[in-house]
Amino acid sequence: MGKRLSKIYTRTGDDGTTGLGDGNRISKTAPRVEAMGDVDELNSLIGLMLTESVPEQVRQSLLGVQHGLFDVGGELSLPGYTLMSPDRASALEVILDELNEALAPSKSLSFRVARAAALCHVARSVCRRAERRLCSIDDGHEVNAASVNI
Repeated sequence: MGKRLSKIYTRTGDDGTTGLGDGNRISKTAPRVEAMGDVDELNSLIGLMLTESVPEQVRQSLLGVQHGLFDVGGELSLPGYTLMSPDRASALEVILDELNEALAPSKSLSFRVARAAALCHVARSVCRRAERRLCSIDDGHEVNAASVNI
């Protein structure tokens, strides 16, 4: 069984720093920490999307994306550590192509959409922000290119 968190606060960040998985402390405004927050926000949005009624293939895909995002978070908290592999993005692209094949061609931009679709659009924009943040990290530790393609 995993370790149980007994409290959700530590007060160790009251000085404006946060701890990484390797024990180093960095500013809470560092690009790496900003990226961690954006990836966490995206993961939370996907969790919210999973409370909606979505097709089973979409549900399974979103669960896979969530697991990948946890791996990206792990990489960010341990600079230089790699968890994501390039084939994850490729596998997701195959699923997206399959889902898009089943859709009728779009003839206009419609603003009347289901809640699940609206949540997908919000998650897409947060994903793009997370991607930009990942590209902005310049702290001497290379960011895994596979993680940037989340």
